[in-house]
Amino acid sequence: MRYQVTEQHYVVLKQDPITAIVVDNFAVDVPELPGHRAGYNGIASLTHRDRKANLFVPALAGLNFEHIHDGTAEGLKEKFEPRAFPMQLRTIDESTVELYQPPTGNWGLESCGRYRLLEDGTIEYTFECIPRQSGYRHGYIGLFWASYIQAPEDTAIHFLGKERGSSSAGALVTATSPRHGIDSTHPPDGYPHQIEVDPDFPLSLVGHRSRFVYTEPWYYGVSHSMAFVQMFQPGDQVWLAQSPSGGGGGNPAWDFQWFIPDYKIGEAYGFQMRAAYLPFESHAQLERATRAHRRDLAD
Repeated sequence: MRYQVTEQHYVVLKQDPITAIVVDNFAVDVPELPGHRAGYNGIASLTHRDRKANLFVPALAGLNFEHIHDGTAEGLKEKFEPRAFPMQLRTIDESTVELYQPPTGNWGLESCGRYRLLEDGTIEYTFECIPRQSGYRHGYIGLFWASYIQAPEDTAIHFLGKERGSSSAGALVTATSPRHGIDSTHPPDGYPHQIEVDPDFPLSLVGHRSRFVYTEPWYYGVSHSMAFVQMFQPGDQVWLAQSPSGGGGGNPAWDFQWFIPDYKIGEAYGFQMRAAYLPFESHAQLERATRAHRRDLAD
């Protein structure tokens, strides 16, 4: 893949009706991104033709690679490891950029996340990584992504799911978290691996399961009559996650996490997801509007 390393720490991608500004993990202070903080990589600004205000907390970001962990406090030498080590922002073409990070200083994880703006303005995010060292005490690699939402009217997320252990079919679930780290994560129904998290593990969003599991791999939240929809490949078995205050008071985090069980040093692992930002009318309308993308991810 041919690429060009950018001279600045942000790139603007436009595809009607969406404008997305992708950043590495350096601070940026320009008219397009005033006061954007260091560490917060990914999409610093996401706007729509029908809503000019940034969906995300302006100083923070969305689809932001946040944590590398093994579920233990002992292994968490750097709490926000992807923030702490340099990233390289690369331009692939006018609609595609990627964030490359050499092996990090603690876990030695090499990674590359690619953001591509599709013809209808949907964001396709592809992530690949290679573990360059062992030492994950519970036998899995845990990775976490956060999207910090600017002052929505409701912090809830919505997905098709059911209560754990239930034999019923999936129905629309509206999930809320009473406070940060409580009822924070929703695994896929029938997840086949044991994910152990130590009681003193400080990343509380990772291990505190709600009573729900999801039955279809997509979810959304609504902010100012706009929906932010995150869609995943069924086989990647990501876990949905949320916080009512991850981006500060009144600013929820609509997140996801992904686990690599039984990893092998030097092998590549990855997943692909898509994120759509569009006017909200109803759940049925979102099902129709995202159906083709969800079908693509399922193929």
